[in-house]
Amino acid sequence: MPADGQQRIPRLATKIAVILDEDLPTWQKLNVTAFLSSGIAATASDAIGERYEDADGNEYAPMFGQPVMVFGADKARLLRTLNRAMDRGVTPAIFTMDLFGTGDDDANRAAVGAVRRVELDIAGLAIRAERKVVDKVVDGLRLHR
Repeated sequence: MPADGQQRIPRLATKIAVILDEDLPTWQKLNVTAFLSSGIAATASDAIGERYEDADGNEYAPMFGQPVMVFGADKARLLRTLNRAMDRGVTPAIFTMDLFGTGDDDANRAAVGAVRRVELDIAGLAIRAERKVVDKVVDGLRLHR
């Protein structure tokens, strides 16, 4: 332990960021965040921590072993953030406005596949990459309030 008596938490090598359309209603922000987080979890198994267990021995599912930062953005900044991620070789999870009207995963993929990147009506995106890369991708965005 350091001389000041404070335990130091090691800085993680990666960072997770979720960026949401700040104009969405709260229920849609929560829905989009859940879907985008599942995309990160599905592609980054090393981001998942260990199972939880309470004092009675009941087990609970593991979660991300690192913080998830949530940012708000307008439509132009959402597209800019998507482009910054792609330009840096980061594969984002995306959720478009069209996905609110689809009924299943196949329809979701078809809806995204029918639109060019510059024309995507993005409701939100999530990324996980090296900390410095994520910081550059989200530069200029504010944490969601």
